[in-house]
Amino acid sequence: MFLKIIAPFFLLAATLNAVPIYIGTSTGKSSTSKGIYQADFDSTTGKLSEPTLAVEYQNPSYLALHPSKPLLYACGIPNNLFPDESGSVAAFNIGENHGLKFLGEVSSCGKGTCHLAIDATGKTVAIANYGDGSLSTVKLDDSGLPTASATVTKHSGDGPNKPRQDGPHAHGVYFDKANKHLFVPDLGLDRVFVYPFDATTSELGTPLAALTTMAGAGPRHMTFSADEKFAYVINELDNTVLVASYVDGKFKPLTTVKTLPDGYVEKSTTSEIEVHPDGKFVYGSNRGHDSLTVYHRDEKTGNLTLIQHAPCGGKTPRHFKIDPTGKWLLCAHQGSNTISVLSLDPATGLLGEPSNTVSVPSPTCLLFSR
Repeated sequence: MFLKIIAPFFLLAATLNAVPIYIGTSTGKSSTSKGIYQADFDSTTGKLSEPTLAVEYQNPSYLALHPSKPLLYACGIPNNLFPDESGSVAAFNIGENHGLKFLGEVSSCGKGTCHLAIDATGKTVAIANYGDGSLSTVKLDDSGLPTASATVTKHSGDGPNKPRQDGPHAHGVYFDKANKHLFVPDLGLDRVFVYPFDATTSELGTPLAALTTMAGAGPRHMTFSADEKFAYVINELDNTVLVASYVDGKFKPLTTVKTLPDGYVEKSTTSEIEVHPDGKFVYGSNRGHDSLTVYHRDEKTGNLTLIQHAPCGGKTPRHFKIDPTGKWLLCAHQGSNTISVLSLDPATGLLGEPSNTVSVPSPTCLLFSR
């Protein structure tokens, strides 16, 4: 009798610990993906459920949540092509059982849309367009739907690594916590641009001094320490992480560290970077070497010390996320069409062996729901 009573209790406890996770994908010619997928992650056991299609959409490569409304946004290819052949920003309602319903889409005001971010007020979405190197901000109405563009900017120039740096290639957009600045890593120009941001108008001001990487580095994505005193920029082309101090729109480069082991000469490019929730460790992913690089972070100086190169469990780790408990890392392998779960020791920062691998077509982004 006792077992009969407690068994349902444990099942309920496991259900309560399950967190929904949304999966952005690539829907190109070689992919079987149909859009955005959804799965549940149990932080007690590290189990990830088999993903199911949440909603159909073309190439929803990166995802973001509204700060207060049950809305999810994706950048991709529009259902109805725009006259200028630009990419799109689409909005979806999050409904029962975490299902998604398409609400509408607008132009990203650029080509090759690859990244987006929502500001703290939920009134602006910022977009990076890799293809033509432009970035834009789009106003969100009171219901959270994207409306008109507020600012469209395109950088100019090139870099030494041809053809990857044949022109500007905006690869990410990030708001600071104060909601006063927007940061834009540009892979083609070896710079992280800094723009003043007006949350009331959704407009960007005249750019401030940019953070410059080594020539040919190719900055892709970035992250900050929780106190925003330090920034970490992962460079796709030379497989490095740039460490910089940061104060109110101003960066100061401190040091650069490698992501690959000494002596590794095969082709590899970096992709994602994230600071552990407790601030003691930083993680980066290597596509080609197919690994996750782990650094210990000095919380006073911001400097990084390499402590591990961990196999990621698949091919081409395009994106990864540390779960909210800080005890697991989920890695999306675009090349092998899988997601693996790796245990994470919060005391040491070290990752365990990849496990609980599930199949999903061409995963490019992982997003935990609230």
